[in-house]
Amino acid sequence: MFSFFKKKPAPAATAPAPDRAPEAPTAPAAPGVPVPAPSAPPAAPTATPAAAEPVTAAAPTEAPAPAPAERAGWLGRLRQGLARTGASIAQVFTGTRIDEALYEELEAALLMADTGVRATEHLLEDLKRRVRDRKPQSPAEVRALLADALTDLLAPLQRPLEVGAHQPTVMMVVGVNGAGKTTSIGKLTRHLADARQRVLLAAADTFRAAAREQLAVWADRNQVQIVSQEGGDPAAVTYDAVVAGKARGVDVVIADTAGRLPTQLHLMEELKKIRRTITKAEPSAPHEVLLVVDGNTGQNALAQVKAFDDALQLTGVIVTKLDGTAKGGVLAAIARERPVPVYFIGVGEKLEDLQTFDAREFAHALLD
Repeated sequence: MFSFFKKKPAPAATAPAPDRAPEAPTAPAAPGVPVPAPSAPPAAPTATPAAAEPVTAAAPTEAPAPAPAERAGWLGRLRQGLARTGASIAQVFTGTRIDEALYEELEAALLMADTGVRATEHLLEDLKRRVRDRKPQSPAEVRALLADALTDLLAPLQRPLEVGAHQPTVMMVVGVNGAGKTTSIGKLTRHLADARQRVLLAAADTFRAAAREQLAVWADRNQVQIVSQEGGDPAAVTYDAVVAGKARGVDVVIADTAGRLPTQLHLMEELKKIRRTITKAEPSAPHEVLLVVDGNTGQNALAQVKAFDDALQLTGVIVTKLDGTAKGGVLAAIARERPVPVYFIGVGEKLEDLQTFDAREFAHALLD
């Protein structure tokens, strides 16, 4: 689910060779070989020779993937969640002829699914090219070609969330009210904790008491630390959390911010202030700026991605509430007009209903 970096420790000072070699905790991993994520940074050696190599970062390694049965269950829920979007598109391919009428009906269905004009035009042009090259004999075969075209369009959005290149990795999470921001933080925290990452939460939504309480519940449930102040300045809370995270040696700091509309310019300016304050606490941070959007909002989700990206330079998106939506085509619009990586998508309230985004899985769940 996540991509981790594991640091190679500097070699410790060597004593005269004894009769048997001392036990080593763990042999260094070869670059590119999957290894478990570290639960804590390597301990500093007691002595280091003068010519010791500096600590360097090894190649990214993947955390254990979900079990096949778990992923299969997730795909079933994803298909069910996208059924309303896919049903209108699937009706286009129930006929027997491949003609201009089919393309016109497909165009209307894609637009109704909130795919957007630019993404719809791109998909139709790509599909017609594939039809000319492959010469399918039935509309069902055309639908398979559409799935391939959609997969290629969505591919730039598929990227793993990297954790471990910085100590700590600082994430700033933003979004409008009701998008599922705090719940997504709780689920993300659980996944990180399961991967043996030490997490500290910052309750920077100081305007809504329920938000602090909700985040505190997730912190208690996941047994992670939290920094919270009643009525405090959001930027100050975030600053304190980053400083505390560095002092306590945690792996990840996640800052929850107050929900706001991108049209509320004074509140967007406050988000910019929080971002600047994080940088004061840690010059390389924030390492991730994540936007949580409600998949049911269709083209409005694309507008949110553009507005928040312009203001904060987003690094990733989490799309929630795709269960039962008729507007699942918005991911194609995001891919065509503002291809910010989609780290996770959600189709329900349960922890396992938030999973990593896979372009091919999504395309086939939508169209099969």
